[in-house]
Amino acid sequence: MTRTVLVTAASAVAALVIAAPSASATPHTVHIKGGHTSVTVAPAIAKALLSNGIAPIVTRPGKPSLTTVGGQPTLKATYPITGGSLTANPLGGKIKHSGGLKFTNVFNGRSLEVKNFTIDLTKGRLTGLVAGTKTRVPVFKLDLSTAHVKLGKHKADATNVTLKLTKEAAGALNSTLKTKVFSTGLTVGTADTHPHF
Repeated sequence: MTRTVLVTAASAVAALVIAAPSASATPHTVHIKGGHTSVTVAPAIAKALLSNGIAPIVTRPGKPSLTTVGGQPTLKATYPITGGSLTANPLGGKIKHSGGLKFTNVFNGRSLEVKNFTIDLTKGRLTGLVAGTKTRVPVFKLDLSTAHVKLGKHKADATNVTLKLTKEAAGALNSTLKTKVFSTGLTVGTADTHPHF
């Protein structure tokens, strides 16, 4: 991440810690009890995937829905937050989720699912467990420079976090699905996360 992104993330996490209840087990740690995170696919990406026969399918307990961005229809996926913690000094922490996203190539039947996503602030990325394996891979790089943060006594709202596809994810998707539609650094969409403390 750039220096600007690190400063933005540090400020946001520090504010979260200040806003957290004083009864936290560790003064500099915010423990996450629940909440949800939504991922909205950029309309152009949704169109490109479908035109190339790639169907993104939200897996349970994630919930799919349709929304619009700039007047264009697209897919939105919402996942429950299952736990995690955030620290301000040093900057870090993870927000854990359940549910997944399965990509299927309708032309050849090949598919790849990643699930149980974790937002890793320490490394500035979102990782996922490859279904059917014990392998966790970086799926998206997080661009926090676009984010907006609102704080409450027992919750926080971080919206418009830009998601960019990692080299590892792009390679795995293209190889498994036998397609060329995915590329490193592709801006797939944005995430809004709403953890409760």
